[in-house]
Amino acid sequence: MGIILDSIRTIPDFPAKGVMFRDITTLLKDPIAMTATIDEIADSLVGYDFNLVAGPESRGFIFSMPLAYNLKKGFIPVRKKGKLPAEVISKEYNLEYGTEVLEIHKDAISPGDRVVIIDDLLATGGTAKAICELIEEMGATVAALRFAIELLDLGGRKLLEGYDVQTVVAFEGE
Repeated sequence: MGIILDSIRTIPDFPAKGVMFRDITTLLKDPIAMTATIDEIADSLVGYDFNLVAGPESRGFIFSMPLAYNLKKGFIPVRKKGKLPAEVISKEYNLEYGTEVLEIHKDAISPGDRVVIIDDLLATGGTAKAICELIEEMGATVAALRFAIELLDLGGRKLLEGYDVQTVVAFEGE
């Protein structure tokens, strides 16, 4: 796990003063750290019953698609409003500075499906919670949520209580 943690660059005061931005681009360019991250998430799902992997754009795609491929599961892209061409189901959710809308194709998930949500970062949990609600509204079950990084001081895990949540590495506030 040290190689993964060591490969994540911290950029102070980005995007605003006082924020310690955890940059995954340095992890992604390191083939050993990137592979270790995907493998760690995959290993955490051994024995789980699921048939689909969902990942939000854009950085969630980076981890969710190779995981779906490696585990031979279907992949569901979760997109921002207006990006999907067919009929969608939408969910508006709150951000600290406004609202956002996520969408999934209506025919992407069927009642009874079991879906694992993969994203790069668990911060406040708002995006992940909105995806859980979309999946459940479609009659499917959220089997688990996995994240490469967790920012502990932002409390996202609390918003996701009742779900199986695991992260590869976690950062305390700085």
